[in-house]
Amino acid sequence: MTTVEPRWRTSSRSTDSGGNCVEVAGNLPGVVLVRDSKDPSGPALAFSPDSWRRLLASLGRAGLD
Repeated sequence: MTTVEPRWRTSSRSTDSGGNCVEVAGNLPGVVLVRDSKDPSGPALAFSPDSWRRLLASLGRAGLD
């Protein structure tokens, strides 16, 4: 059995140098994880890829970044 670890990244649209960012892991099959960059060991929100795309579209952004 192979376990895939989340590959976290900060949004390319993030310009906050104070650490007020979210991180996204979109490399897992069937799920997109989102967490607070200031609390990497804290909870993460889980979205289906379709739900994540709809959320980003509703915020006026396209794609997964």
